[in-house]
Amino acid sequence: MRQPSVSARRVAAVSVSLVVAAGAVACGPKDDDAKSTGGDSRPHKGGTLNVLNAQPQQDFDPARLYTSGGGNVPSLVFRTLTTRNRENGAAGAEVVPDLATDTGRPGKDATVWTYTLKEGLKYEDGTPITSADVKYGIERSFAPELSGGAPYLRDWLVGAAGYQGPYKDKKGLAAIETPDARTIVFHLNKPEGEFPYLATQTQFTPVPKAKDTGTRYEEHPVSSGPYKVVKNENDGEHLVLERNPHWSAATDAERKAYPDRIDVRSGLDSSVINQRLSASQGPDAAAVTTDTNLGPAELAKVSGDKALAARVGAGHFGYTNYLAFNPKVKPFDDIKVRQAVAYAIDRSSVVNAAGGSALAEPATTFLPNQKSFGHTPYDLFPAGTSGDPAKARELLKQAGHPDGITVTLTHSNSKDFETSPEIATAVQDALKKAGITVRLQGLEKNDYSDKTQNVKTEPGLFLAHWGADWPSGGPFLAPIFDGRQIVADGANFNSGQLDDTSVNDEIDAINKLTDLGAAAARWGALDKKIGQQALTVPLFHPVYKRLYGKDVKNIVISDWTGVLDISQVAVK
Repeated sequence: MRQPSVSARRVAAVSVSLVVAAGAVACGPKDDDAKSTGGDSRPHKGGTLNVLNAQPQQDFDPARLYTSGGGNVPSLVFRTLTTRNRENGAAGAEVVPDLATDTGRPGKDATVWTYTLKEGLKYEDGTPITSADVKYGIERSFAPELSGGAPYLRDWLVGAAGYQGPYKDKKGLAAIETPDARTIVFHLNKPEGEFPYLATQTQFTPVPKAKDTGTRYEEHPVSSGPYKVVKNENDGEHLVLERNPHWSAATDAERKAYPDRIDVRSGLDSSVINQRLSASQGPDAAAVTTDTNLGPAELAKVSGDKALAARVGAGHFGYTNYLAFNPKVKPFDDIKVRQAVAYAIDRSSVVNAAGGSALAEPATTFLPNQKSFGHTPYDLFPAGTSGDPAKARELLKQAGHPDGITVTLTHSNSKDFETSPEIATAVQDALKKAGITVRLQGLEKNDYSDKTQNVKTEPGLFLAHWGADWPSGGPFLAPIFDGRQIVADGANFNSGQLDDTSVNDEIDAINKLTDLGAAAARWGALDKKIGQQALTVPLFHPVYKRLYGKDVKNIVISDWTGVLDISQVAVK
């Protein structure tokens, strides 16, 4: 797990469903299978979809991608064992089969997971995709020169901790077995009921060993999806995808693949992207963005134009912005002081600083307010919409600070709104009413990360944010509150340095559950239990508002990514 790139908006992960249809080959979906767009026409095959992004689509190699980094673009080329359900809203937070026939079959208390590949799967050159290719794709993600992907497999697979990849260790990982060309078996160190979610990560992309070119593989990765790479300039600055003629729609119910061509241009200024999408002239009429939100001023302009407002996609992604405490730094070693800060927070002013209610929703729970995370509503320190300074002063008095306290709030100087000076100032103003004088310490982005993610330098109070690698409470709560994930020498995200045996044991117990609904309920209850320790103050959950061109049809926005799914769109 890692904290998401703010500018990329941590657009997460990957997910599929359907029965196998052997051997069929198709270049795109049939028009009569298309979803209705709600307009006077249905989506059709053909045309070019243009993608305008701020962040380059760098390291286009399934071993190096952290799935969030490229929005939806990687899933057009890289298929995985499982993927996200490509539906609107909450239904899109479900994990479904992709290359596999199901989401996995657990054994031995979820320490063994078995998958069977669908029949008729082929690469862009027409050769069959095998279980050995999936195994090899995973193994090469361990190579130091291909680092960058999600770290879970190193921790979860038996004997994988010291593995250095197939270039140095020809034996491979014994924890992954391939008894035949369509079967793959994973042996885990401990029960992991959410392994089907992990199998959506790009490391589970099959890679034919004979075509592996190491660090140059990103220049022309072999496609298992509906599109293949025909151009990759300046490490993803300009990426062009065209149809993979051997992709079979019969084995892929999720990706609609309507356009003939996808043209991705990155490194653009965010304001320019929104201007071009707004004007929607020429090729920009058939354009979308996977990483650029509308800002408050832009949103106000768009909202006043009915035609433009109709071209705004709104979505929610599992993401929380919060105040983090380090209880090892005075006065935050006293829970009453932490509670006082929680009561003093004026969430309405924080939301306004984050762009207003159209772009941010007030939060009183650490888990995002979505069913898949197990969200359980609670407000342990009710401050109303504008704070309760009287209650905060009372708690400070009980803590031995009748005249108030002076503290330092560390934040980033970056204009990304989550940890920005504007958010910090809103917190400062609210706490002042409760007798808490806040000195602001603004740091440049790298310095901010280095300071707040190091247990030796972590400040007592700072702005933080977290997004999940998949829509579940597990990758949300464990990295922040599991005591065994405290990192003494490296990037540490357990800011409260909580090491509570009852919390750790409950995390282990939930991880054994393969009933994801039952697990979600337990994650929600655990969130509330941890919240009683006042180690964080949830502030808000972001809302994503993004423009798309006037010729873009079939808009699907799921609660897995929170943004338009380009595997579903069609263009005129």
